[in-house]
Amino acid sequence: MKDGDRGRLLLVPNTLDHGSEPVPIEAVLARGVLEQAAALRHWVVEDARSARAFLKRVAVLTPLAAPLQEIAIAELPRPRKGSGQAPPAAAWAALLQPALGGHDLGLLSEAGLPAVADPGAQLVAAAHDAGLRVLALPGPSALMLALAASGLDGQSFAFVGYLPQDAAARERRLRELEALSQRQRQTQLFIETPYRNAALAAALLAVLQPSTRLAIACGLTLPAGWSRCQRVADWRRAPPTLPDRLPAVFALRAD
Repeated sequence: MKDGDRGRLLLVPNTLDHGSEPVPIEAVLARGVLEQAAALRHWVVEDARSARAFLKRVAVLTPLAAPLQEIAIAELPRPRKGSGQAPPAAAWAALLQPALGGHDLGLLSEAGLPAVADPGAQLVAAAHDAGLRVLALPGPSALMLALAASGLDGQSFAFVGYLPQDAAARERRLRELEALSQRQRQTQLFIETPYRNAALAAALLAVLQPSTRLAIACGLTLPAGWSRCQRVADWRRAPPTLPDRLPAVFALRAD
């Protein structure tokens, strides 16, 4: 259903198997979500190549509204390399033209929910500014799955993104987050690029207090995925072995 002669911006969830062996898409995404994705002829995506691969997986279960080569796929704008400048507002507005012209428009990231620890939030903001209806379709979020499986406080939590790569800066940030967690009685969630998972895990065990509870979830929704939570003192007795190609989510809660 469209608002007048305008389309909607649909936030379409993706699977969490990017960069690994694909899992059956129907095991992760609901049939209704797949059908809504198949009906879209206009997309804004993080990466066009992986978006086409996603649509091919969808097409196995429900026919696409048009041949794949006829579906319009535009990529999210990226800051100019080395410039540090965000794309201008006009770049985001231009991507919304299909919806402004009456077509539903899909937003897709490479994994999980668009605009949650992934690019796309600025497009969503631009859609609101343009008066478009935004509809988030249900699907997997690695952050929420990791939090639910951690056993840590799910009533008060914060996602703080990536930690600094510099060892000294990362140590300071970890001490800040641990103190904040204790003071606010709040779970702190963060992520890392997969090939730096092991370095972050080692830093966590070196810096955090022995009594702090640390949860690590790796490869969520994948056959070999796992989630484990225990105190840092226990982790130190048997440090985790983390793969360098699977995403992980880390969470801490200090008493």
